Amino acid sequence: MTIPSTSILRKLVQRIPYLGIFALAFIAAGSAAGPREQALQIHNRVAGIPPSEAVLQSMATYIRNGDVAAAVNIAMDNEAFYGVTLKNMVTPWTNRDRTVFAPLNDYTATIIGLVRDGADFRSALYDDVIYTSNASGLPAYSNNNNAHYEAIESQGVSLKNTLIKRNQSAVNGIPAEATSGVITSRAAAKAFFIAGTNRAMFRFTLLNHLCRDLEQVHDTSLVPDFIRQDVSRSPGGDSRVFLNNCIGCHNGMDPMAKAYAYYDFEFDVDADPEGLNGSIHYNTEGTLDPDTNSRVEKKYRINSNTFKYGYVTQNDDWQNYWRSGINQFLGWDSTLPGRGTGAKSMNMEISHSHAFAQCQVEKVFQNVCLRKPADATDRSKVNEFTTSFANSGYQLKQVFVDTANYCKGE
Repeated sequence: MTIPSTSILRKLVQRIPYLGIFALAFIAAGSAAGPREQALQIHNRVAGIPPSEAVLQSMATYIRNGDVAAAVNIAMDNEAFYGVTLKNMVTPWTNRDRTVFAPLNDYTATIIGLVRDGADFRSALYDDVIYTSNASGLPAYSNNNNAHYEAIESQGVSLKNTLIKRNQSAVNGIPAEATSGVITSRAAAKAFFIAGTNRAMFRFTLLNHLCRDLEQVHDTSLVPDFIRQDVSRSPGGDSRVFLNNCIGCHNGMDPMAKAYAYYDFEFDVDADPEGLNGSIHYNTEGTLDPDTNSRVEKKYRINSNTFKYGYVTQNDDWQNYWRSGINQFLGWDSTLPGRGTGAKSMNMEISHSHAFAQCQVEKVFQNVCLRKPADATDRSKVNEFTTSFANSGYQLKQVFVDTANYCKGE
């Protein structure tokens, strides 16, 4: 079969509109993408919008001269990279439904700011940091509502140009040593510290930052000594369910979720059932919960009669049992002790793992290449980009550069 020439196909497209999509496929199959086509694809994928003609020409020139990184940096300089690409990538991390259709919030804005500023991305999980906007006419940041960020979004305020880095402890009333990056942001607290047992915060941290759910770290070989009283040892009267299923998640999760023992999200259940005006709460030194007579929030003692011989949480010390067993292959940092006190050190343990770095690469890969890593070549590139990410000081922009280059089209 002889494929029609490109010029003939273009004429057919003009005369038969519905043929267009098929003709373009033939054109793509029959000709290699040049620097201009590659520049257009990079800009569309990275910024999420088409470039101007001047920008397209500039990017194409860099690509023609072998400097793809410079071309990608031009695309990342576009406001839409922050207000569209990054915002849409991060927003699902901030809510239990994992939907992109959620308002801008302090979690999303902080991630965007850290990426823009070339920060060590691992610090997003443990630094005393938050980003707010210095644009005029906005409500001030409040720990009791999301009005500041909703106004940024509704007024079309630039996320690229107006976000400023601040100490989280200066605006939310939590001591600096108790802050833990986006994990102690108001948005995360509202989504994952609300009600429950604070295990949700741990589970969604795994999902969002290690790209793994609890089933994927399931290991029944570990010691179950920190599994709390609220977990039945014989669900439905059958201990085999616990020994073969429940234990495999709780034996690793509960020793680490202890780090969140002093946190809660407080709101008026009757007047504000959705917690729209609630705020993160932390039991500081000397504060005693009346139900536990300690700094531990009462949620850590609920359903204590389910198995009264289970573990009773006394403090926020934690340890990582996953450093042994099958989950040692998540690549824990050997320079860290694998145990500690409080959320900050525990989330450093998570974010300094190899799995954390690889997870960020996989998320960027899917956003830029519009697919998950699919074959051996893709997986090899993910490993390569993960190493490059680490060598760049964990700057997420480097991952966008590497991935956009790989998926720019040939």
